[in-house]
Amino acid sequence: MQQSLNPWITSPTADTAEQETPDTYTPPAAVISAPLKGMVEPDAADRLASRTMTGSAALWIIGAHGGAGESRIADLLGARATGHCWPILQGGSKPRVLLVCRADMRGLTAARSALTQWASGAAPKVELLGLAVLADAPGKTPKALRDFTAIVGGGAPRLWILPWVEAWRHGDTTAPSSREYQRFITDMAALATDTASTTH
Repeated sequence: MQQSLNPWITSPTADTAEQETPDTYTPPAAVISAPLKGMVEPDAADRLASRTMTGSAALWIIGAHGGAGESRIADLLGARATGHCWPILQGGSKPRVLLVCRADMRGLTAARSALTQWASGAAPKVELLGLAVLADAPGKTPKALRDFTAIVGGGAPRLWILPWVEAWRHGDTTAPSSREYQRFITDMAALATDTASTTH
């Protein structure tokens, strides 16, 4: 896994991750942590819909496209999936959300459109924690897709790049034991805890 800040604004150091411990590490927000003035919203056909949600959740998971891994990540984190929509909560509170996509061209393009929609202010008011990019196949991701992931991820407050989980293909629902997923789970728990007091 790689968790990085906006590559166009910050210059992450190579040894930052080793200096922190998983128990206390919380990914810092990039400069892009809220919608930006002057950002042009995507075409209507490229926008995610909005939906009023019933009930509540500490965290909502938004799949940027079908097959993004929205339900899988929601189950993994004990969160709620939105059905590929921006959530609007009854009562007007601001939901905390995580955008997820697959690491193929279709998934990354959909994530770019969703992040552009958010950054332009065309999405409902949400607290976007970041983007999780799930591997779309076993093995190493091609360089062109890795580069595009860095570009797309630069438009999110935080970026997690998560490896392929073969067991999920066979119906195994246990949390992956890999370091990347354990760090991701820890990060999300810390972020949900840190933001809880500021959103209610």
